[in-house]
Amino acid sequence: MSREPRLIRSINDFRRLYRQLGPGDVVIGVLALRPGEEIKLLDLAERTVAFFPPVLAQLAGRSKVAQAEVLGEYMVPGTFVAYSLADLAGKLPEFHDLGAVVAKRDRAHLGLGVSLWPSLETLYSLAGLQGLTYPLVVQPFVPDARDLRVVALGDYVESYERVNPHSFRKNLFQGGSSQPAALTPAQQDFCREVMARGRFPYAILDLLLDSRDGRAYLSEISFKGGLTGARLSQAEFHHRVAALEEDFIRQWETSSKTEP
Repeated sequence: MSREPRLIRSINDFRRLYRQLGPGDVVIGVLALRPGEEIKLLDLAERTVAFFPPVLAQLAGRSKVAQAEVLGEYMVPGTFVAYSLADLAGKLPEFHDLGAVVAKRDRAHLGLGVSLWPSLETLYSLAGLQGLTYPLVVQPFVPDARDLRVVALGDYVESYERVNPHSFRKNLFQGGSSQPAALTPAQQDFCREVMARGRFPYAILDLLLDSRDGRAYLSEISFKGGLTGARLSQAEFHHRVAALEEDFIRQWETSSKTEP
C-alpha cells in the first residue's frame, strides 16, 4: 500500500523518521549533523531520498578536507590532504623548492585553524616531534594574494574583498576589513563551475586571486558565513535561501504527482 511522500524540514524530524524514510521522500535544508551522523546522508541517498541541498554539497560544506578532496582541482596547485605523518613525508620531494605552506585544520572556522609555515619540511619536522591533529589540508602559500568573498544565490551574486595588512589571514574576526570588489565574468564563471562540481545550489565562496597573474583559486566554500562586508543582510540571505528551498519543493511536489 502506497503512502504519502514525507517532507522533512528539521533536524529533529530527520532523526526521528530516519529509519522510515525512502523513495519519494525529501529532506530540505542544511542539516546540523553531529560528528558521525554523516553516514545517514549516504544511507538515505542510497535509499533514493531526495535532498536539497544535495548530499555531496552538504558533506563538502561541512569539511575543509572534503572540499580539498572533491574540489581540489580548483584550489592552489599542489593542495593535498595529510591524514598522517607519512602523507607529509611523501610530499617532501615535491615541495622541496616551493617555499612556505599553509596548513588548515579540518572543521575549524574564523581562521583559527589556519597556520603558515616556512616550508613543508618545517611542518613535517614539528609533526615528527609532537602529534598534530589530522587530517590537515596543506597547500603552497600564495604571497600577496587578494581574498574575495563571493555570495551566490540563484541569480544573485555579489562579492567583496577582505584586507588585512598585518596578517596573511584576511578574516574579519582576525582583524581584517572589507571593501567592495566586482567580479569579472571569468571569476563568476569560475564560481559557478565550482558550485556545479560540488552540487551547491547556493554558496558563500572564498577566492584567492594570485597577484602575479590574477588567477582565481578556491579557498573555501560553505552554506553560511559572515556577511559583514556584504550588501546583503543575513535576513535577506535567509529569505533568498528559503525561496530556493520552496522552489525545489514545488518541483518535488509536481514530480511526485505525475509519477505513476
